[in-house]
Amino acid sequence: MLTIDGSHKEGGGQIVRTAVALSAVVGVPVKITNIRAKRCTPGLKSQHICAISAVAKMCNAKTKGVFLESKELEFYPGSLCEKNIHLTVPTAASVSLVLQAILIAGLHVKKPITITIDGGATFGKWAPPITYTQEVLRPVLSKIGYEFTVSVLRHGFYPKGGAKVLATISPPKKLNPFILQKQENLKLFGLSIASKSLMAAHVAERQKKAVEKQIGRDIQLKEQFVESDCPGSAVVLWGRGKNSVVGADALGERGVSAEKVGSVACDTVAEILESKAPIDRNLADQLIPYLAFAGGVIKVEKITQHTETNIWVTEQFVNKRFKIDYKNNLISLM
Repeated sequence: MLTIDGSHKEGGGQIVRTAVALSAVVGVPVKITNIRAKRCTPGLKSQHICAISAVAKMCNAKTKGVFLESKELEFYPGSLCEKNIHLTVPTAASVSLVLQAILIAGLHVKKPITITIDGGATFGKWAPPITYTQEVLRPVLSKIGYEFTVSVLRHGFYPKGGAKVLATISPPKKLNPFILQKQENLKLFGLSIASKSLMAAHVAERQKKAVEKQIGRDIQLKEQFVESDCPGSAVVLWGRGKNSVVGADALGERGVSAEKVGSVACDTVAEILESKAPIDRNLADQLIPYLAFAGGVIKVEKITQHTETNIWVTEQFVNKRFKIDYKNNLISLM
């Protein structure tokens, strides 16, 4: 059994998601201690429990210590099986973060599987919005031969959640190496989204106008009002090239104007474009487990502690080591 210190480096929930998912892939039991030790409220939260439960179903795993605020757990994977999975998320936990673990675990499935998630948030704090998963993570993984789809049947915002999402994973026959070293001339796209309860305040339109006023280049930007259990809004921007995919987002909050939300998203995407990197800092850490199996090299906007942490966790499960070129922000396998 591997023992993973959950307080290592960044010390957050990503350690749990990556460790459990890789445990399922390589078939090695794992014990995680000091879970989320560097957070204000340590221990497992609802979204971590949902992710663990999903991966456990995918590999017939046995678990110990999987409950709210638990600071230590054990995960004993069985064989990966191809069966459809249904998850109920009782809180506004991030659907994208739950999918992060599921997608890593799906690397070695042999037949297509379908995952239905009832509940949770498609847009929430400190988590990638579902649009980012669809428009940034999905096309990058598609380039290496790993195909999945995500369909949103109902959106959910914090604090009530209430989303409904359908995802499918098609097993890769072969993983191609990453070749992501140069930012090309990116075509920009975006979504300004808000709940229908904010339609009278024209929130989606105002966010969209703020982006168009500030962005300073051509962009295909849509606005959308959606049914949801509580008010909420967001702006998601992404850029695509032949071998470049980057994304940025900003979440609407009480007391923050729609114009400010649009402006924050523009500021973030401008930093990414200025870096000349084909991968943004948030995508970088998500790609690390896939890089371990596919190989290749990625140039990232910035090497964050999140990325360093995911590299450390991944190295515990695979017989490989990563090479980090901090001067040029390049990550590859040794």
